[in-house]
Amino acid sequence: MKAISYIVLTLLVSINMIAQEKEVATFGGGCFWCTEAFFDALEGVEKVESGYSGGQTDNPTYKEICSGITGHAEVVRITYNPQKVAFEDLLEVFFATHNPTTLNRQGADVGTQYRSVVFYHNKQQKQITDLVIEELGNQKVFDDPIVTEVTVFDKFYKAEDYHQDYFENNPRQPYCNAVINPKMEKFKKVFAEKLK
Repeated sequence: MKAISYIVLTLLVSINMIAQEKEVATFGGGCFWCTEAFFDALEGVEKVESGYSGGQTDNPTYKEICSGITGHAEVVRITYNPQKVAFEDLLEVFFATHNPTTLNRQGADVGTQYRSVVFYHNKQQKQITDLVIEELGNQKVFDDPIVTEVTVFDKFYKAEDYHQDYFENNPRQPYCNAVINPKMEKFKKVFAEKLK
C-alpha cells in the first residue's frame, strides 16, 4: 500500500512540475495565419492556436470578427516552456514580425481586428512588455511610435478549425504564397538559432 501511495505521490509531483513548466502568451499582430506560423516554428513553443480576444461578443465567428463589430482582435494563444524560450524571446519575435506602429492595420489588412496587441496574463508579462516597448522606443528601432495595445487578458475564443495551422495546411494558397512565404523566409534567416 505504501509503495502504491509513493508511486501516486511521485506521479502527482511530476504532473505538477510539468504543468508549471508551461506558460501562455496571447498576441495579436495582424492576420493570425501569419502570426501562428512564426511562433509555431520556435523552439520551446508547444502549441499555437489561432483565435479571438479583446472584444465584447461571446463566441464570435470569423465573419463577425471580419466585420469589426465585435471588438475582438485576431490573436494567437501560445503555450510554451519558459525553460526553453523566455517571454522576452516571444516578444522579440512578435515585434520583429509585424508593424507595431500602424494603428488597426497590417499591410493590406485594415480594421481593429488586425490591431497590434499584447494580452498579458500576469503582472510580470505586463512589466516585461512595457520595458521592451520602452527600450524599442529609446533605441528608435521604428521610425514611428509604437501603438501596440497592452491590456489584461480576459477571454480567448478558438477560431474555426480551418484557421488552425493554416499556413502548414495551405502552403500553395495565394495569400500564403504572396504574403506568408516571403515573411517566413526572412524570419527563418533572422531567427535561425531559435527554431525547432
